[in-house]
Amino acid sequence: MKTVLVPIEESEGLESILETALLTARIFGSYIEGLYYQPTAASAMVVAGEGLVVTTPELVESVEQRDRDRRQKVHQFFTEFMESKGIPVGPAVSPRSPVQANWIEEDSPNSEIVGSRSRVFDITAVARPTKGANIAAMSILEAALFEGGKPILIAPPNVPDQLGKNIAIAWNGSTETARTIAFSMPFINRAKRVTIITIEDFGVPGPSADELARQMEWNGIEIETDTKHVDRSKESPGKVFLDEAEEIGADLLVKGAYTQSRIRQMIFGGATDYILWNSQIPVLMAN
Repeated sequence: MKTVLVPIEESEGLESILETALLTARIFGSYIEGLYYQPTAASAMVVAGEGLVVTTPELVESVEQRDRDRRQKVHQFFTEFMESKGIPVGPAVSPRSPVQANWIEEDSPNSEIVGSRSRVFDITAVARPTKGANIAAMSILEAALFEGGKPILIAPPNVPDQLGKNIAIAWNGSTETARTIAFSMPFINRAKRVTIITIEDFGVPGPSADELARQMEWNGIEIETDTKHVDRSKESPGKVFLDEAEEIGADLLVKGAYTQSRIRQMIFGGATDYILWNSQIPVLMAN
């Protein structure tokens, strides 16, 4: 986890995202890159008679000024945050240097640049979606998760005070979760406590939590297992995973994303969606 991408969007959760990224960087001595993307051109349009769509110089200038103000505001926040933590901001000096940070800007019509750029980073820190928040937060998360090919670290709304000392793994036997565990090994290898949480008769056909624990022990990791019996007609598996993680004092939840199809999850709900919208601790997730 030597390189951490942080897509920047003006939001109430920006401090938590930066703190979560910095906690990661301090563990691994990482380079943090703040990425701000903006439209290639202002798309201010108004509807005239007969449904004709037009732009006006005044409206274009207004939109461009708003974009400049927003960019300047978040750039200043990023720089002041890093400098207040003693982190130098500027082009990376050397991979062997202590924690470093840099700010870059890209022209892009949408969040696709986040998915593209995250492919060359070890992990991307994003905000947990919250009801009523800017929809850009969810589009950034989805771009990194579905287009990046790398794990994402989802920051909770409240600033975490530690990360990766007590890790919970939400095991459901799936390929997605197995891949997420592989991505999370740098954290797991440093953790003081690792617990595999599993729910009886939940998940896909695959190895049990005990089998996973035995294989992980070959890496020198001491593993605990925690199996829950749940009446799924009354309680969401996602809630059970979060409740158990809170019960054991976990400061990081490892969870594979969308074992079911995304459409099915959107219609019927699922553990991933529940965790995305409700977790109060950082979540490391991959697809």
